[in-house]
Amino acid sequence: MTALITREELLKEIEAGTVTVLDTLGGAYYAKAHLPGALALVGADVETRAPQLLPDRDAAIVTYCSNAACSNSQHVATELERLGYTNVRKYRDGIQDWTEAGLPIES
Repeated sequence: MTALITREELLKEIEAGTVTVLDTLGGAYYAKAHLPGALALVGADVETRAPQLLPDRDAAIVTYCSNAACSNSQHVATELERLGYTNVRKYRDGIQDWTEAGLPIES
């Protein structure tokens, strides 16, 4: 199972620029709202897009989706780990938790 990251930890890493954040909802959801600097990557595209989007397999990566009930973030994290990415974590509570905490989003 992928390691988890808290909202507070993720915020610090985003502010420090030390993490690549992946929105696993994609499409219209991504266009409407995503965490600051997040890139869109859905499960079906991991194998083909990850090598270009994420060339460093040891870089810090965090996946997220809508909330704890959403399985997209775990699916993408699992696929990345299968491809050899070594530092993947999941923000389980997702964008719902982020926005409820009053943190900034992009669209």
